[in-house]
Amino acid sequence: MVATVVGGGGERFGWGRPCADREGLAALSMRSVAARLGVAAMSPYRYVPSKDDLVLLMADAAFGEEAYPAEPAGDWRARLELGAHTLWRIHRRHPWLAQVGALTRPLMLPALMDHAEWALAALDGLGLDAATMLDLHVLFYCYVQGVAVHLEREAQAEAGTGLTEEQWMDHQGPALAALVAGERHPVFARTTRRLGDGYDLDLDSLFAFGLKPLLDGVDAMVEAAGPVQ
Repeated sequence: MVATVVGGGGERFGWGRPCADREGLAALSMRSVAARLGVAAMSPYRYVPSKDDLVLLMADAAFGEEAYPAEPAGDWRARLELGAHTLWRIHRRHPWLAQVGALTRPLMLPALMDHAEWALAALDGLGLDAATMLDLHVLFYCYVQGVAVHLEREAQAEAGTGLTEEQWMDHQGPALAALVAGERHPVFARTTRRLGDGYDLDLDSLFAFGLKPLLDGVDAMVEAAGPVQ
């Protein structure tokens, strides 16, 4: 049974993702995998050397869940926007993905490289040098990951406190009122008073909002680079 599930790669590692999706990477262990499969505790080690290797295989399978059009449509901006929203959807489904790997130690995963290829192809031929293209690709991935990292953190916070985000904010009412009433942070107080119905920090909305100025910045760089000779 383990050979069937663990052998090979890609989608055959889908069985490890539901646990991480629900409970986070901290809850995932080789022992819990064995229990889920109904096999001896040491059996998974015959096919996957460690939890770290398992997580990498899970990540590769997750990044491979969505593909891009064989014939790209639209200009570079539309293609980068599509790439960013595609990565966001994947991280939305698998919040633990944002916790895998440091930015300075990139994951050498074929499926993740497909997303990099899409972004670099969108930037290719715009007059940007190679280092700038790579910097922009990393920046876009970092932006998605940077917002997505709070998906699992919020889930962990809710599990740890037993409070939803709204309930937690309600409990912060007195502390917030004290900050607004004080004189130490006048701009914050003035801005907060102007909110009227309050401020809803929604990660999906924040992601979409931040993507526009990021693309506007690339637009300025492309304009400065001038026409391609």
